[in-house]
Amino acid sequence: MVPVREAPRSAMVLAAGLGRRMRPLTATRPKPLVEVAGRSLLDRALDTLRAGGVEHVVVNMHYMADRIEAHLAARPTDLKVSLSDERALLLETGGGIANALPLIEADPFLSINADNIWIDGPVGAVDMLAGRWNAGEMDALLLMIPQARANCHSGPGDFHMDASGRLLRRRQGRVAPFVYTGLQLLSKRLFEGVEVEPFSMNRLWDRAGAEGRLYGVAHQGLWFDVGTAAAVKRTEWLLGTL
Repeated sequence: MVPVREAPRSAMVLAAGLGRRMRPLTATRPKPLVEVAGRSLLDRALDTLRAGGVEHVVVNMHYMADRIEAHLAARPTDLKVSLSDERALLLETGGGIANALPLIEADPFLSINADNIWIDGPVGAVDMLAGRWNAGEMDALLLMIPQARANCHSGPGDFHMDASGRLLRRRQGRVAPFVYTGLQLLSKRLFEGVEVEPFSMNRLWDRAGAEGRLYGVAHQGLWFDVGTAAAVKRTEWLLGTL
């Protein structure tokens, strides 16, 4: 195992979703600008990246894109920010990253969802991914959390993970012990030959898995799935108990 020698310098922030599950909070603002305990989800995601040593982020935008653009322009200049505009066509997770790939300055690079909250444990989330990365073996390394510690999350789980970290999809109608947290480290190799069109990252995860190049690592801190209005209130209560 040969880990990367430093944290990934670039990251993609997925911030273009419509936020339907978070209504009515998203009636007047895009989902990434919904606040949890006084700080927006977008700023919390950027905080996670900055704490891990990231220097440059690419943020995609679609719904209420002007609001996201203005918010980022008003932020402190702690990160270099580039914008990937999807006003004309929402490209979903995989297509959004493929479209922004020319703007992403590093390989490998991070991708982070703007509707989750990570609190670092003994080893930071970004540091865990960087330390586990092996370009010879991996095209995608996903930060996972055990189902039992997936705060505000409901569902049957996403993956099984063996002792080496290799991931296997949950079978339909079954349950799986690990949940994807919305933070991953990706190789640009994974996007070779991919057209820029609307598609989910699931397509590329399945391809990496079929080639034995899809891995995971378990988050050592806390994680909150903040995808609904009810989850915002629940997360704020849980954060208040820490």
